Amino acid sequence: NGFSQWIGFGNRGVIADNDPVEQEKAMKFNALLTNAVIFHNALDIAEIVRQLLEEGWTIEPEDLANISPYLTEHINRFGEYSTHELGIQPEAYDPKLDVDFTQLREQDPAAVGFGQAA
Repeated sequence: NGFSQWIGFGNRGVIADNDPVEQEKAMKFNALLTNAVIFHNALDIAEIVRQLLEEGWTIEPEDLANISPYLTEHINRFGEYSTHELGIQPEAYDPKLDVDFTQLREQDPAAVGFGQAA
């Protein structure tokens, strides 16, 4: 929720319209924007992991398990944004990372911190 609130910074998170339809639009837009930023962060993380693997680094699954896509440091909420790239077709996304996650699947989730409230 904190990440979603950080994304929806306008008007201090207050929905000023009393119209339920407009309120729902504002909430859904914030959820869509939040999900888009999380997805973009996940794509950036995957690309960095691929670059590190190509450079010969060893990536342990435990390291990736501790990375969060809720990153905000690189987001410039108040900056200028270019729209000239909107027509550029991105390359197809390759979801495969060459990291063996079987170790994590075989471990007890509670023993490695998964399943616990943050």
